Amino acid sequence: MNRPELIQRWIRDWQQGRLSRRELLRRVTLLGMSSFALANLLTACARSQPTPTPASTEASPRVGAAIPDYIDRSKLDKELNFYNWSEYIDPGILTEFQETYGVKVTMDTYASNEDLLAKLQGGATGYDVIVPSDYMVSIMINLGLLEPLDYSVIKTIANIDPENLKPYYDPDNTYSVPYMWGTSGYSYDTNVLGQDLASWKEVFEPRPEVRGKVVMLDDQREVIGAALMYLGYEINETSDDALARAKQLLLTQKPYVLAYSSQNNDDLLVAGEALIAHIWTGDALMSEQEKPTLRYVIPTEGCTVWQDNLCVPKTAPHKYTAMVFIDFLNRPDIAGRNASYIMYGSPNKAAREQGYIDQEVLNNPGVYPPPEVWKRLQWIKDVGEEGALKLDRLWTEIKTG
Repeated sequence: MNRPELIQRWIRDWQQGRLSRRELLRRVTLLGMSSFALANLLTACARSQPTPTPASTEASPRVGAAIPDYIDRSKLDKELNFYNWSEYIDPGILTEFQETYGVKVTMDTYASNEDLLAKLQGGATGYDVIVPSDYMVSIMINLGLLEPLDYSVIKTIANIDPENLKPYYDPDNTYSVPYMWGTSGYSYDTNVLGQDLASWKEVFEPRPEVRGKVVMLDDQREVIGAALMYLGYEINETSDDALARAKQLLLTQKPYVLAYSSQNNDDLLVAGEALIAHIWTGDALMSEQEKPTLRYVIPTEGCTVWQDNLCVPKTAPHKYTAMVFIDFLNRPDIAGRNASYIMYGSPNKAAREQGYIDQEVLNNPGVYPPPEVWKRLQWIKDVGEEGALKLDRLWTEIKTG
């Protein structure tokens, strides 16, 4: 979907009461349209359209809504609880699911895979759909925390690229369907630091003008993994020598760190409070839309590549509705809109081939890296109980040291 088509769709959503004027303004500003130009466009639209009627907050399906024949409407619950990463879905998609299926979606957010795991292990039983990353799916399978998926309901798995299926962490996709994928490099302000930054050195041994203005992800595997790669180790290394060196590097860096944050690192960059931020792909690229002097880097030493997944906890209270929601998210039109909005790599091959994803996203090498960049990307993997305990201790020492 090209830029004009995307803007027109958002305007239709606004006219139908599915999108607030403020949210519409935020989205089109990210795509480069000025607020003045938007105001003129909306004025013209208002002359030819009836006053929009706000969408009902009641969870009742639309008459004639496009629910596939293989979905048993009698089994749908009236609510669904979604536990997701922050800013990781187009809000209009949740509204459309509610309007189409008559299911009210409540979404809570978390900042890291470890936070998600701790919540589930701590007894949280109300979540129906969660979005763990690759290695965390493996851990959750081993802990018996996930429900097998029902592919008599999730038929849209047929839209997923075979390259993204049958991953190392769930070889038969028994428990997971790919959602989005991306990388974890860093973003920085070229106005201050120039165009040539390429190494993790700029993050871990920052130049004087950057000190106190570095933001790191609040994610132990990402931060420790980046330090290990900078030191020349594999991202999943857990030897005592490697972790001791990573600890020293991170403790030396810590006085220069403004914050460990996975939720507002992009805001700090845009505001100028941070000059370099360890960041996920989509957050970096959306920040560039707000502040064009920002640049995303996949470091020469490499960085994490990851794939997030849609899963259903064993304790989910609305399991059938959860399967229906996953099926809905993998429709080509829905997956394409979502990928264009959050600007992450989509595993949905049908969405790409049918033109539902913005070409600017598809052609961005930060989202879809070229082959030579793929060679230096690494997957985070389950390091076993002993390795996990070592990483937990190290992270605690970094955060409290």
